[in-house]
Amino acid sequence: MARKTGSHSDITGPRVREAALRLFARQGYAAVSMRGLAAEVGVQAGALYLYTRDKQSLLFDLMKGHMDDLLSAWAEEPKGDGPMARLEAFCRFHIGFNLERPDAVFVSYMELRNLEPANFDVIEALRKAYETELETILKEGVDEGIFAVPDTKLATLALIAMLTGVTTWYREGGRLSRARVGQIYWDMVRKSVGA
Repeated sequence: MARKTGSHSDITGPRVREAALRLFARQGYAAVSMRGLAAEVGVQAGALYLYTRDKQSLLFDLMKGHMDDLLSAWAEEPKGDGPMARLEAFCRFHIGFNLERPDAVFVSYMELRNLEPANFDVIEALRKAYETELETILKEGVDEGIFAVPDTKLATLALIAMLTGVTTWYREGGRLSRARVGQIYWDMVRKSVGA
């Protein structure tokens, strides 16, 4: 199939993914058609299939890319020594990483229900890998007598939900700076684990 004059796969491919992410976040996966996505990108509907097999594949690729980026960035993040330093690093990292990607975070949580079972299993495994990072920190803190957490799995899920929630209300240039939000949330996280 011939490309339209002026079409470049290294430009159009990313534009397709960016537009899909934006539309999925604003309208919801079910409401977005491939025809609507093509109109948003400025290409013919058939041209989308040069960049993705179908809408489900596009959703999966966006969600997997987000989780891969999250896990990779966390692996590279300086964590400090001991459970307290690692918990603070996780808290600040999670907020900072996700504030840069509110649409990806929204889609990753709200569109899980639209993944086909095999795709869901892959994303769920990546989410569990990330959750395990935090739960390991909490378990070490409990074992060392630094944290008082009756159930580390429940605490992990609650803390991630609290930290992720920042993306729903934070606005750049608002009343609180990112640094101030990070400090307030770190204080709340620290107190919630009894430290």
